[in-house]
Amino acid sequence: MDIKKIKAIFDMVADANVSEVEICEADSKIRIVKFQTSQGGVPTAFATPETMPLMPPKPAFKEDMMLPVVSPPAGFVVISPMVGTFYRAVNVQSEPFVTMGSVVKAKDVLCIIEAMKIFNEINSDRDGTITQILAENGATVEFGQPLFVIE
Repeated sequence: MDIKKIKAIFDMVADANVSEVEICEADSKIRIVKFQTSQGGVPTAFATPETMPLMPPKPAFKEDMMLPVVSPPAGFVVISPMVGTFYRAVNVQSEPFVTMGSVVKAKDVLCIIEAMKIFNEINSDRDGTITQILAENGATVEFGQPLFVIE
């Protein structure tokens, strides 16, 4: 296809109210796509940061969308020192190390966390009574996740 012919087609598409033209001739093919422009004259495919919003709009506030305020538990919170699987007992036939209301002393085993096939005993840091068990047996726990509350 002749370059003059391509230029003429390009000029016609630029002036016309069309967004795309494709012309096939023997062994050649040309396709011209015209970008639609936004109000500022900038092609929408190449919008500048000035034409894009900085932040998405906030949803309208609704009273029923409010979340309850969660207060931290009273007492000492034992947190997970690692990521792993939380177990309350040595195996399924054994009694749990502690239950709600168990009186514990510092260094007593509270649970086991399995990480990379290693079973890590988690011990109490202080004397007290277990008032809450915050993790499910067999569940994955994250580093820093609360496990027990001791009062």
